[in-house]
Amino acid sequence: MPTHHRLLVMRHSKSSWSTPSPDHRRPLNKRGQRDGLAAGEWLAKNIGTIDHVLCSTATRTRLSWERAKAGGATARGISFHDEMYESEVASFWPLLAQLPESIGTALFLGHWPGVEDLSRRLAEPDDHPGWESMDVKFPTSAIAVLEIPAAWKELSPGAARLSDYVIPRG
Repeated sequence: MPTHHRLLVMRHSKSSWSTPSPDHRRPLNKRGQRDGLAAGEWLAKNIGTIDHVLCSTATRTRLSWERAKAGGATARGISFHDEMYESEVASFWPLLAQLPESIGTALFLGHWPGVEDLSRRLAEPDDHPGWESMDVKFPTSAIAVLEIPAAWKELSPGAARLSDYVIPRG
């Protein structure tokens, strides 16, 4: 039986622009707090326990995960990565390729356009209705669920299939 993994690609929840903080330290706004909670509720109900979260070091991604946990999301482990902030998709491949095979489900919690680019690079568009929605926008708190019938270290463009795409709102 081939190795099978699931990658959840999530954009951080809505952040506040009414702060003097530098971009990397912007917090969530009220809508982001509600939507982060809704994302956690969706993850708890539809995914279950996540084996590992790969999270950008930005404040808004960290707070998005905190809100998701408050909504019921759970994970066995989490790591924070500077290379997920304002980076090209090429910098994400090593992070994913280094995941141990024991991690069946991973959550990649990052920023636009990286989250959309990663989803599109890993999965070829097909007749799944999520692609139409993604073509319009990959908004804050959106989650693409990618099924990967390969080892993490063997990830390649087009290796995954989009199985779900949701935009949780609180």
